[in-house]
Amino acid sequence: MKRMPRRQFVKGLAGSALAGASALATRSGIADPPVSVASIGRRTLGRVVVIGGGFAGATAARYLRWLEPRIEVTLVTPEAEYFTCPFSNLVQADLVSLADLRRDYRALTDDAGVELVVDHARAIDPVAHRVETATGRTLGYDRLLLAPGVAFIWGSPNGYDRAASERMPHAWSAGRQTLLLKARLDALEDGATALISVPRAPFRCPPGPYERASLMAFALAERCPRSKVLILDANEHFSKQALFEQAWAEVYPGRIERIPASADGAVQRVDAATGQVFTDFEVFRPGLANIIPAQRAAGIAVDAGLTDDSGWCPVDPQDFASIKASDVHVLGDAAQAMPMPKSASAANSQAKQCAVAVVAALRGETSPEPLYHSTCYSLVGPEYGVSVSGLYRSVAGQLAAIEGAGGTSAIRAEQLVRREEAEQDSAWYQSICRDAFG
Repeated sequence: MKRMPRRQFVKGLAGSALAGASALATRSGIADPPVSVASIGRRTLGRVVVIGGGFAGATAARYLRWLEPRIEVTLVTPEAEYFTCPFSNLVQADLVSLADLRRDYRALTDDAGVELVVDHARAIDPVAHRVETATGRTLGYDRLLLAPGVAFIWGSPNGYDRAASERMPHAWSAGRQTLLLKARLDALEDGATALISVPRAPFRCPPGPYERASLMAFALAERCPRSKVLILDANEHFSKQALFEQAWAEVYPGRIERIPASADGAVQRVDAATGQVFTDFEVFRPGLANIIPAQRAAGIAVDAGLTDDSGWCPVDPQDFASIKASDVHVLGDAAQAMPMPKSASAANSQAKQCAVAVVAALRGETSPEPLYHSTCYSLVGPEYGVSVSGLYRSVAGQLAAIEGAGGTSAIRAEQLVRREEAEQDSAWYQSICRDAFG
């Protein structure tokens, strides 16, 4: 198996074209984003506070200022830099470094004129239209766009808490945990098993665990030829399953094993001290345990009463307005937006359409009918990509997939096609990062 050098792979990212927002521009009658809108006009139409600096929040803040420079936009995010979850699995295979995933907000502040508040949003008062930060700052708003992402449900599986994640990293948020998992993988002895525990859906990035298994197998192929990757899955089926299973048989025969829920694949308990992983009937002692915990909407959404019994935030698919509070919109992973997946592409699409709706509302205009999309690429290896995509619209107050639109990669395809999809994956990543962060 030929390994593509990391420098060559990163060079491919840097050279890809910016896809832009042509669909939104066409629907909204606006041009592509200007280089800078920071000094255009006097901001008098209202104030929008955006909580969360990931793909949903950054995109929303940028597009609000692009669509209507007279709106005052404040982005509240806990860190001055952001590491993308997309492409973080590639760190495990030495295809990118963590530094390659780093993004900041300078383009949003310098070019788009977004006010940046680097602070934790502590509480929301939907009645008073206020946000309080951890440092005691109070921010008033006319509209609030909440994009806080997910929270991990510690104790699911039993025994898995913050302390356990130091020994059994989840790496489901990019940054320190990514490097911790990488260190565990690099230290794995030949013949030892790398175990991935997948929680019951829904969770952030549905194909992510299976891409990770693929890239772990790629990383271990030369250094640990007797090792394998074991997936213990609390689900019966998964995204792009036929494509992944075909690829595993072709590229990693006998190197990746998956046990679904019906075959006792759901992890019930872990013991971080001994490294043991327990299902209902089996005990596993892997050389590496990557435990991905169950997830729900981030705590600020729960505390504000914006979630329902599912743990996620119900929204109106017309503009992702919260069902629980007026003048609040919930975007990205925290939203209950099935059948859209919890993905960066979905978050980016939701943010654009929400920005159009908010601008229209502040102008006293009618918002155009939204059309949402999601595209998710996965790498099986550096020259082997697969994808799934979909289009969605609001039908009778519910979000629905448009029949016949989107779909997955062809189940049977030449290696050239798989290589082209890997290249498209690189182009997509560069494009969506530019679109969100500038």
